[in-house]
Amino acid sequence: MRRFALREWGPLYARVREALVARTWRAIPLTLASILLTSLFQIVQNQPWGYQFVQNIGALRAGDPLLPSLLRTPLSLFVPALDLPVWGALAQVLLVFGIAEICLGRWKTLFLAYVATLSGTMYARVGIALGPDHPLGLPEIDRTVVDTGPSAAVVGLALYVCWQFGARWTAAVVVVAMVIEVIVKANLAGKEHIAALLGVFVLMLVEGAVRGRRGRRAQGLGDGAPPIQS
Repeated sequence: MRRFALREWGPLYARVREALVARTWRAIPLTLASILLTSLFQIVQNQPWGYQFVQNIGALRAGDPLLPSLLRTPLSLFVPALDLPVWGALAQVLLVFGIAEICLGRWKTLFLAYVATLSGTMYARVGIALGPDHPLGLPEIDRTVVDTGPSAAVVGLALYVCWQFGARWTAAVVVVAMVIEVIVKANLAGKEHIAALLGVFVLMLVEGAVRGRRGRRAQGLGDGAPPIQS
C-alpha cells in the first residue's frame, strides 16, 4: 500500500507540499478568492433582496438565451447550489482548486474550470434539443433547472490534475464516481458532471496530440541536423 500511495500520489504531494511550505497561503490566491466569492454568493442569495440578483448575474439555465448565459458562465463557477450544504462546495473548491492552482498555475486552472463548466452548460442545451427519447437527451423540465455551480469545474480539474501527475487510479475513481452518480440519480447535475469530464478529456487528447507532434518535429530536426565539425 505504501508503494502504491507513493507511486499514485507521491509527485502530486511533493509539488503541493513544496509550494505550501515555501509560500503558505500565497501559493493559492485564486483558490482563496474563489472561496470568498462562493461564500459571498451563498450569503447574498439567501437574503430576500439578494436571491434574484445572484440569479441574474450567475445562474445558468438551459432555457435562457445563449449570449446572456455565456456572459454569466464565469460567475456561475462560484454560485453554490441552494439545495446542497455550502460547506461541501467550499471544501471541494479549497482542495481541488488549491491543488490545481499549485500544480497548473492560476490561469490554466481558470481556463480548465471554464471549459468544464461550459461543457456541462452546453450539453444541457443539446440534451433538451434531442429530447427525452434520445439516449443522450433530457426532459423538457430540465430547461428551468439551474446548473451545477462549482462542482462541474471541480470534477474536470480533478481529472486533469490526476492524469497529468500520474495518479491514474484516482482519475479512474473520479470518472467511475460520476458514472455511478448518474446511474443512482439521473438528474441534470450528474449528467453535466459527465459532460464536464468529457470536455476536459477532449482537451487532454488535443494537448497530447500537440505534444506528440512537437516531439516528432523536434526529433526530425535532430536527426536531420548536420554533424558538428571538430
